[in-house]
Amino acid sequence: MRPFAYTAPATLDEAVSALAAAGPGARVLAGGTTLYDLMKLDIETPHSVVDVRALRELAGIDTAGPGELSFGAGALMADVAEDPVLLRDYPALAESLAKAASQQLRNMATVGGNLLQRTRCGYFRGGPPFACNKREPGSGCAAIGGLDRGHALLGGSEACVATYPGDWAVALIAFDAVVDVAGPGGTRTIPLAELHVEPGDTPAREHTLAAGEIITRIRVPVTPVGRGSTYHKVRDRESYAFALASAAAAVRLDDGTVAECRIAVGGVATRPWRCPDAERELTGAVLDERSARRAGEAAFAGARPGAHNGFRVELGIRTVAEALRIAGERAGR
Repeated sequence: MRPFAYTAPATLDEAVSALAAAGPGARVLAGGTTLYDLMKLDIETPHSVVDVRALRELAGIDTAGPGELSFGAGALMADVAEDPVLLRDYPALAESLAKAASQQLRNMATVGGNLLQRTRCGYFRGGPPFACNKREPGSGCAAIGGLDRGHALLGGSEACVATYPGDWAVALIAFDAVVDVAGPGGTRTIPLAELHVEPGDTPAREHTLAAGEIITRIRVPVTPVGRGSTYHKVRDRESYAFALASAAAAVRLDDGTVAECRIAVGGVATRPWRCPDAERELTGAVLDERSARRAGEAAFAGARPGAHNGFRVELGIRTVAEALRIAGERAGR
């Protein structure tokens, strides 16, 4: 057991101040479903923990607004997944949460914390003697040339090929979501597409939050394309497993022709991965088995498979195509 200081502030301002006073090495505690695991594995060793679970400023779900959907970062995954507006008008968002974890975890985990969960790479979580640039910068990456079945096909580098594990962010990025954050320098808004970063030469840096910043809210622009959407997830077992490949897809049809589409993939990249080339490939085409396949191929055109994960290129292509089929059926209702 490593000792640490514990603070439970009553307001968001107090939480920001507590993080600033604690300095580097402090961590935010929300649902705790990731932080506890990482502390047990000695990956996270905070000297100070700031508990934000009781903050009213981080609570609340508003899906009735005319221009946007709004989710407090402290809202529970289970509550957001069961929101009737999401279930009806944005099934991809609801499904990405419902398929993400067990009901017990969804009852505890927050949507803001979910965005920042860290990779499930076995070398990262296993620690020494395995080299991992995320745990120890400059030590190397044991996954490259190692057992890489579950590692990234897109966005990897010579320093890291660990996948981003989440589902919620993949669906959010397809709908142009933004996150509001608060920190010592005030408040700001970050497009979700700019929140996570590829590993490059600095795999230990996984997001663009500044020191002491807290995600306070997630906002999604209202769009009619949400009704014809799905989050399709393929995994080794049907329930409670991380994706081998997943796809968030949304389409709006005009007499069977794709007038608008959104495509993002998960489980295959080092960050949530939007697929603009696939969207361009499909827009203006008749949505059928052939065009959906072409969109999937465009999504994975830049894939760089390793020794053991090459099968997931074809799997990813088929996952995108199947997601588009489901989305097309819903759009046509």
